[in-house]
Amino acid sequence: MTWRPRLAEGTAPVLVVLLLLLVGLAIVGPAYDEPSGYLALLKRAAPLVVLAIGQYFVIVSGGFDLSVGALVTAGVVIAARLINGSESATVWVILLVLGFGVLVGLVNGLVTTKLLVPSFIVTLGMLLVLDGAIFLWTGGAPRGALSAGFRMFGRGAVDVPVLGKVPWSVLILLAVLAAAVLFMRGGTGRALVAAGDNEAAVRLSGGRVDRLRLLAFVLSGLLAAIAAILLGGFASVSAQVGDGLEFRAITAVVLGGVLLGGGRGSVVAAAAGALSLEALFTLLNLLGVSGALESAVQGVIIIAAVAYASLGSGVRLRLWPKQRNPVRPAQPESS
Repeated sequence: MTWRPRLAEGTAPVLVVLLLLLVGLAIVGPAYDEPSGYLALLKRAAPLVVLAIGQYFVIVSGGFDLSVGALVTAGVVIAARLINGSESATVWVILLVLGFGVLVGLVNGLVTTKLLVPSFIVTLGMLLVLDGAIFLWTGGAPRGALSAGFRMFGRGAVDVPVLGKVPWSVLILLAVLAAAVLFMRGGTGRALVAAGDNEAAVRLSGGRVDRLRLLAFVLSGLLAAIAAILLGGFASVSAQVGDGLEFRAITAVVLGGVLLGGGRGSVVAAAAGALSLEALFTLLNLLGVSGALESAVQGVIIIAAVAYASLGSGVRLRLWPKQRNPVRPAQPESS
């Protein structure tokens, strides 16, 4: 019996869009006549793709994570301040940034699942908390510098036969994507999708919906920290380095066909959506289209996705979580 690769439902359309955009880049941009041009595209897109994979876990389980952009900013600013150019501090600061991402995801997940606060509100609040804390700590002007070892993950490359120099960020991206695909093919990954599709059915079958959604937020926080490490490699240390990335990640996920409200979508399609978004903006830039159009494009994609989720598929988005123990109607008194 031979194994044949099989695309998940809804993956093909975004792959077609991505292929058309790559063809457009090859026609418009001379830099894309060689593989090095596409490797450079992957390098630029790597932080967004990693963020989109994390956002996918949360959205497919029925939630939102608006805090990832602020978490990226916090990761870069904290790393620069603590490393301050010292190569010896690189390893423990990277571990600290990853742990901080897990901690933020854990807080988001616990407040959402235990206190039954909508994820939209919780993560919006976390965004404001992180932004305010970073501004208070830095006074609006981040200090310090990232070491060469830290920046290597975003700037450096390794020699690979045939391909030549492949950026570390691309290798990390491929590793994250492979791990995410394997995770989603396992029982926990399938249960995560089922929790977004039919929470009651998962509970009746013995599934721990709260734990599944908590895991989704933790994974989102961890991947946001990885994106911060990649972005810190080729971006300047700034208090605005992660601004707007949360909306780009959501746009990428819905462009990949993941249903807002949860229950359907492929992690490969979400990653392809992020790469398509980066390719689209690159193509628009090469065509001389104003960068202000990027926000408009993201808005159109999100509105279309919400309209499709609410009308086209008959699914209504839930901003507010369902009560675990709904109040039963009172029984009529016996005479």
